[in-house]
Amino acid sequence: MTWMLYGANGYTGRLVAKLAVERGERPTLAGRSRERVAPLAAELDLPYRIFDLADEDATRAALSQVDTVAHCAGPFTATAVPMVAACVDARTNYLDVTGEIAVFEDVFGYHDAAADAGIVLLPGSGFDVVPTDCLAALLAAEMPGARRLELALSITGGASPGTLKSAIGSAGQGTFVRAAGGLRRIRSGHHVEVPFPSGTASAMPIPWGDLVTAHRSTGIEEIATYFRVPKMPAFAQDLGTAMLKLPAAQQIAAALVERFVPGPSEKTLGRSRSELWGRVTGADGETISATLTGPGPYPMTADAVVRAVHRLESGVVRPGAHTPSSAFGADFVRELDGVQVSVAPSFL
Repeated sequence: MTWMLYGANGYTGRLVAKLAVERGERPTLAGRSRERVAPLAAELDLPYRIFDLADEDATRAALSQVDTVAHCAGPFTATAVPMVAACVDARTNYLDVTGEIAVFEDVFGYHDAAADAGIVLLPGSGFDVVPTDCLAALLAAEMPGARRLELALSITGGASPGTLKSAIGSAGQGTFVRAAGGLRRIRSGHHVEVPFPSGTASAMPIPWGDLVTAHRSTGIEEIATYFRVPKMPAFAQDLGTAMLKLPAAQQIAAALVERFVPGPSEKTLGRSRSELWGRVTGADGETISATLTGPGPYPMTADAVVRAVHRLESGVVRPGAHTPSSAFGADFVRELDGVQVSVAPSFL
């Protein structure tokens, strides 16, 4: 199988490329900047292609030469749809590392076209949303007919420039939960206490991709997603959200990130960790909870992407648009390096 890594020169793309080489893979590196892609290709002794997603003919021509593309060039709100459309035309499998709700909805909208083309579309094949999606599917299997799903994350190790810019772009949109009938906007000041494996901590709602993907994977109608943060007054969070709704504020924040944030160092990556907690609740109030521990988001993303490419190579995934658990099964996350999962009844 031949595969391409688009956005190879970005922070996450470089991690994926280097891990792929360590595992004996030879992906074609790609991006729109020869000045950035060519040196990495030379360093890793890999072939490369240069094309801009705005050039539809060049994109289709490049994709027609590979079986799968791993798309790591954000912001995915701008780049995912052009790449997916080209993949459908070229009959090339697609996976990405997005976490944005709107992108999941856009990609899932191509399900029928992908099925007709005989290809797989797999958004969220990194930390967003492999561990949470698989944890949700494991919990749903333990409690068929569950009414409510809660997921919470705690991570250490810092963020890349791309991740921070995506967060800035989505922060101004507010916070959501999933209720019967779809997404519902809520105030961001609400906190919950979450029993993470390392201890109970405060977490606040965030618009994580599982509000779309976990619903697609499990059928559960009520979903809330949380992120571990220090407690702060609701008015402070509302003020921050209001500020980031202003285009000028977003542009300034993104420019500052681009200039001053290099991304976590190799030493920091080695120390980074992730903890997840999930809980499903049935109609009778019974609950089942689960926890997951593992490496930080970026090492886990690189591992998941390289493994996902191999899974797609097997040809066992039915064509169409998938979540990680619908493509590979809920136990896919257990295969990732350093990941441990525990599922047990809960009375919290």
